[in-house]
Amino acid sequence: MKNKKRFEFPTAFTVLFIVLIIATILTYVIPAGNYSKLNYNKENKNFEIINQNGNKITEPATKETLDKLNIKIHIDKFVDGSINKPLAIPNTYKKVKQNPQTISDILQAPIKGTYNSIDIILFILVIGGLIGIINATGAFEAGISSLSKVTKGKEFLLIVLVNILISIGGTTFGMAEETIAFYPILISIFLAAGYDAIVCTAAVFVGSTVGTMFSTINPFATVIASNSAGINFTEGINLRILGLFLGIIISLAYILRYAKKVKEDPSKSLVFEQKISLENRFLNNRNNNEIKLNFKLKLILLIFALTFVIMIYGVAIKHWWFTEMTALFLVSSILIGIISDLKEKECVNKFLNGAGDLIGVALIIGVARGINLILENGKISDTLLYFFSTSVKGMNSSIFIIMTLLIFLLLGLFIPSSSGLAVLSMPIMAPLAETVGISRDLIVSSFQFGHVLITFITPTGIILAVLAMLDITYDKWLKFITPLVILMFLLDSVLLLIGVNF
Repeated sequence: MKNKKRFEFPTAFTVLFIVLIIATILTYVIPAGNYSKLNYNKENKNFEIINQNGNKITEPATKETLDKLNIKIHIDKFVDGSINKPLAIPNTYKKVKQNPQTISDILQAPIKGTYNSIDIILFILVIGGLIGIINATGAFEAGISSLSKVTKGKEFLLIVLVNILISIGGTTFGMAEETIAFYPILISIFLAAGYDAIVCTAAVFVGSTVGTMFSTINPFATVIASNSAGINFTEGINLRILGLFLGIIISLAYILRYAKKVKEDPSKSLVFEQKISLENRFLNNRNNNEIKLNFKLKLILLIFALTFVIMIYGVAIKHWWFTEMTALFLVSSILIGIISDLKEKECVNKFLNGAGDLIGVALIIGVARGINLILENGKISDTLLYFFSTSVKGMNSSIFIIMTLLIFLLLGLFIPSSSGLAVLSMPIMAPLAETVGISRDLIVSSFQFGHVLITFITPTGIILAVLAMLDITYDKWLKFITPLVILMFLLDSVLLLIGVNF
């Protein structure tokens, strides 16, 4: 009797193509519709109203125009660039001609998505190239060996330190995609410390997600959502600070519990069957003690560390994006190549090989973006917002705020961009808060909590790219993260109810 073939969970690419087909089907099922959008023209210093047919109507950029459109936002927020995306105008939703996506659209979506994501794709490839060069120098091996000696017996501090620092990055400037640079490096450190790839993923990704969920001064979420709701971003900040504190404690306790179990008994790891292959890949199956951490290797690691410090400074203070970050990592690659003992030809080959290792990860980003394009072109996102916003009118305030949390959670599946969802939803949802007697800052908090909560698991975010980078299948991640998602949903709900009733 032949043994039954063991089921293997599909790769990230297959998961994304399944989601792509589902998204396409939705463009046939959900009616197409749009809100009119308001845009500020900096050159002419006036407002442009773009209706459902794409026609533009010019209006003076004055408070009177905003009042007429029932938009309670100060005119200065448009003039100074705080709101720089088209804003949904309340009470303007209309159905438009259905635009179902075809088989041709499905086939072209990943290609167009890759074109649209070329900035982050190049960022990932250059990171891979830099890592390829550093691996060839032996700097990582020597550094891991030294770090293992220092943290012996206290390896859990690695988890705590990484998680808290990444959470701070998330709450202050929305560190999310930028964390992709950390995984290929930290995985070696966590494996050497006796943990698994899940622990590494959780320390970084959960830290980033919890930080952005409870954003305090994040310009891409808190600030733009507050501006779009017509309030100052400091309103409701105390509730979000409390959430950040509790969220870090809960998530750290959850991660550390799993990490302790894996360290004491590696067979308890969700990716135990990959233990040897992961160690061979990321620890190079060598004896780290053979390489001494000399001055040259210390200098290489210092340059590498400073690259991340400069990146964080550039993003948070100088408003860098992927072009600047990619250039920074490219410069670091050149500097480290010059300092190392590698010959020019060998250095270039190691860079190309390192970039090649992350091509699959880069393409996953493109396919995920293709799903978003299908939904955008199908014109169903505004319809979902209209349906949800009209369904919560007149509810009890406590029920209303929990329903909005669920609404933003679902909308996050279709509109992964925090700033994009903010300018679309806040002008519509914020006025509804006043009709049930709660403040607008609670809607902003609900938006952040729900929109970010879904990123723990949504295939259209960066999680599949991260999992592919570390050879973790999606089902293993879901098994690990689902209980934490439930805990975070309960925390979000309790915080919002406290805001409503106290």
